[in-house]
Amino acid sequence: MLMNRLKARHTAVMLLVVGLVLFGVQFAFAQDEHHEGHEAAVQSEEGVDAHHDIGAQDSPVEVDPEADLEHMEHEEAAHGEGHGEHGGGHRNIGEELPLWSAIPFAGILLSIALFPLFAPHFWHHHFPKISLFWALVFAIPFLIFYKGEAVHQIAHIYLADYIPFIVLLLGLFTASGGILLRGTLVGKPATNLMFLIIGTVLASWMGTTGASMLLIRPVIRANKARKSKMHVIIFFIFLVSNIGGSLTPLGDPPLFLGFLHGVPFFWTMHLLPELGFAAVWLLILFFVVDTVLYNREKDNLEKSLAEHGESEPIKLEGLHNLIFLLGVMGAVLFSGLVHFGQVTLLGVHIEYSSIVRDLFILMMVYLSVKTTSKKIRDDNGFTWFPIQEVAYLFAGIFMTIIPALAILKAGETGALASLVAVVKEPWQFYWVTGALSSFLDNAPTYLVFYNQAQGQLVNALTAAPPEWLLAKPDWLPEMSMLSSVTYQDMLVNKILTHQVPHGPHTDMFVARLTAISVGAVFFGAMTYIGNAPNFMVRSIAEENKITMPSFFGYMLWSLGILGTLFIAVTFVFYL
Repeated sequence: MLMNRLKARHTAVMLLVVGLVLFGVQFAFAQDEHHEGHEAAVQSEEGVDAHHDIGAQDSPVEVDPEADLEHMEHEEAAHGEGHGEHGGGHRNIGEELPLWSAIPFAGILLSIALFPLFAPHFWHHHFPKISLFWALVFAIPFLIFYKGEAVHQIAHIYLADYIPFIVLLLGLFTASGGILLRGTLVGKPATNLMFLIIGTVLASWMGTTGASMLLIRPVIRANKARKSKMHVIIFFIFLVSNIGGSLTPLGDPPLFLGFLHGVPFFWTMHLLPELGFAAVWLLILFFVVDTVLYNREKDNLEKSLAEHGESEPIKLEGLHNLIFLLGVMGAVLFSGLVHFGQVTLLGVHIEYSSIVRDLFILMMVYLSVKTTSKKIRDDNGFTWFPIQEVAYLFAGIFMTIIPALAILKAGETGALASLVAVVKEPWQFYWVTGALSSFLDNAPTYLVFYNQAQGQLVNALTAAPPEWLLAKPDWLPEMSMLSSVTYQDMLVNKILTHQVPHGPHTDMFVARLTAISVGAVFFGAMTYIGNAPNFMVRSIAEENKITMPSFFGYMLWSLGILGTLFIAVTFVFYL
């Protein structure tokens, strides 16, 4: 046994070393190519400058103050863009990183997909080490070749994204785990349908994660006696964990980002037709499938229930945890609406309101644990393993996703330039935003294409200004102000609240924004990592002895069911 462990560790170390060497060599080649291209560009610019200097000696230069001011503003804007999203003079590494830099990200996804299938025992005992392995394969060469910039990117992904992500999940997971639905609840098709409808409605108001964590255990308990129940959890992920969160910024993180960038809070209610179409489609399909499977085991279920004697009345315990759930959701809304300064840590700007949010959520966790009896949690089948599994795996995922997100954010100057450049029609925004949201974080994916649609709108309006823009409205004294992100967000708000006359360009923007919003939310259901609650729901189900499909097995379900649905949505709403 000891020898086997030593061999396994030796093999792991060798794989890590080989991975680091290969990845490091590729990084070195990539940097050399980038530097050669940069030096050539600099030499070209110097040649142009020298030519201009020679011409300048022959004729005096007449200074135009307005042109000089415009030039300074342009330079300032360009300088601001160079700082990246968080300032501090950090260069845009997305313009430099090649697509293969996302190989560790693909590696960790393949590990999640294949190890539980072919080596389940090994995976169960070593998945934190596998996550660490892929994280190090990317991080060490990244730190060696990008030095301070790499430190900033890694610090940002963990301080600004990973820690708030885990804290939020922990808060919702802990509070919902203290709410117990007792009683004899049989997982009949009508009962399961009721759960899915309630969850789909709640998802828009308490978030897909909140609704999922609140309802998944009652759904599992209701179907405990059934043999065929995998499909119930899969449709639960489709509807409650994803599609249901379409109607408010509280429903899903991408919509909350849109709200922070000028989209009115209730504008997303305009997505009700798409949500209604998708929900009715899936609910009808689920009811048919569940009825067929239930009828196959109906006699055995009724016999089993008869043997257990009288049914127990339905009642809820631990309801005070609803206060903590509301506290968590209130903290999230607070951090988006209230801003009172920021602190810089390792070059990352962190809002004080975000720190208050995370501390408040942790306080909700503490109060939930202290005020809920151990018996309620035990009877609810509550353990800490699901949140531990998500924390370990997503620690690796967040590290390895850095190059993929950087390339995507680089837009038309990154390795995905050819893809980003062709996205113009609403159906293209829908599919590209959706496809990328299936594997990447759907919040930054949404923001990338929101900014692209916003830029296309501004370019169209400034190229052929409509009458209301030429009239210089009070909120926009000068058309040149539309180069500012603040005024672009203000423009979006004015359009969506009908404070400016609509025309072909504004109507096209609304159609694009609708497609982006639906794609980012709906397509999160395509994979286990497409949205935060997906993996949590799967982990809780497996902990309760429900056999769930592998990563690729789940994708067969989603491609077969959701793929057909999303094609139908395209034809009904975007063509």
